[in-house]
Amino acid sequence: MIYHVVPHPEWAASPDAPYAPASLAEEGFVHCSPDEATTLAVVNAFYRSAPRPLLVLVLDESRLTARTEWEEAVPAPPPGVAEGTRFPHVFGPVDRDAVARILHITWDGEGRATGTRQAG
Repeated sequence: MIYHVVPHPEWAASPDAPYAPASLAEEGFVHCSPDEATTLAVVNAFYRSAPRPLLVLVLDESRLTARTEWEEAVPAPPPGVAEGTRFPHVFGPVDRDAVARILHITWDGEGRATGTRQAG
């Protein structure tokens, strides 16, 4: 399983179409993380001011039709992530049937992501 962070409004915008975030058009791929701990570090580095609720799509890589490549972060991984950690990048839209689970980010009183809980 791989993990992708998305604000709920973006995920819900086109429920009948494959999910294609802005990064796909801008960078050519969908950013993902290899595990929950790395996902939380990414949220704390890049998504603290993102619209909430903030979701984590848990993707079954085997059900994606777009190719996935595992690459090191450039120029460096976010704080709290070990140097050399490889991140999955999906080079096409995310098939909605590849979403195995949807999680909500949980936050502490200081606005830091501390974990996840099952959506719904």
